[in-house]
Amino acid sequence: MFLGEKLDLAKGRPTGFDYMRLLLAFSVLWIHTARVTYGDDLFLWESPFRPAIKSVLPMFFVLSGFLVAGSLERSKTLISFLGNRFIRIYPALAVEVLLAAFILGAIYTEYDLRDYFTDPQFFTYLLNVTGHIHFNLPGVFLNNPDAAMVNGQLWTVPFELECYAAIAALFLLGVVRRRVIALIATPALIISFGIARYWKHSSDWATMPTTASGNLLICAFLVGVTFYLYKDKVLWDVRIFLASVAIILWAYWFTSFGDFIAIPAIGYVTVFLGLTSPRKLGILSGADYSYGVFLYGYPIQQAFVALGPWAHNWWLNGIVCSIVATCFAAFSWRFIEKPALKLRKQVTWLENFSIQRGAKRQLAAAVSK
Repeated sequence: MFLGEKLDLAKGRPTGFDYMRLLLAFSVLWIHTARVTYGDDLFLWESPFRPAIKSVLPMFFVLSGFLVAGSLERSKTLISFLGNRFIRIYPALAVEVLLAAFILGAIYTEYDLRDYFTDPQFFTYLLNVTGHIHFNLPGVFLNNPDAAMVNGQLWTVPFELECYAAIAALFLLGVVRRRVIALIATPALIISFGIARYWKHSSDWATMPTTASGNLLICAFLVGVTFYLYKDKVLWDVRIFLASVAIILWAYWFTSFGDFIAIPAIGYVTVFLGLTSPRKLGILSGADYSYGVFLYGYPIQQAFVALGPWAHNWWLNGIVCSIVATCFAAFSWRFIEKPALKLRKQVTWLENFSIQRGAKRQLAAAVSK
């Protein structure tokens, strides 16, 4: 069975991707427990769990690439594609940034509120709503093990925006009709980033002690796009899945450049699992809490640690903050993300208007000739 056939059997909505989004979001939160409680998480990345931990963010980007490629294929113009991406990401991000700045920061700052709200760092932090990421608020979490960090998880946002820019460029090049472009561009970018790192770091070119670099996460996204475009050629086969798992383990356990060679295998593992269709739990029916967990997880973890030394416990942080982050994610979905998705109708109208206007221009040009 090919990937496309597996996707069709699930009528284009396999539940495996829903579970994976949520599992990966909580995995990010639990990985961060080491950093927020101890101030250093390098020991975690050097543990025997290294392959699984190193794969989390690339899997997130592969998953996004595969699903976004489907959205791109269904889009008639870039207007609808980019408009829908904006609707999905921006409203929830903007609300989280404003809540962190005006409520969380005001509660935890060591500054007088007048000084807090007039500090230049406060206004700089608000630029997060534009995708220009800043991690600190004046006087907030200064005594935490991960001192002064408010939104550590947002470092991936600029790279996600670059992913959309990359796929938009591929769209203009006709990647939907000429999919070989993605097949050539993706490995070419991986090799190019490897050469660039070697040029900059010489013998240490492959050393990435924690997660893969942002550039390689973009490559992971494009791997997901490529798998989608070739879904009618790639088999959904457990033997390929097991071989991919073996490659990932080998790459991260026995080589120093695993980040560069494991991404295609991570791509297959992600898509294989995503195309499974386990029964969806009632609480998740019609809801996607993964983005909310991602957005609110880190500031909630930092706020919990700031309560005192008794809260500097990784497993306690993980349990309590998972529950609280889920509540905030439910709030985000119910009152921000889901209502925002209704704006897709306006995007579709704008797209159709643009198409009709373009057709009229072509007709007028033909008549004038």
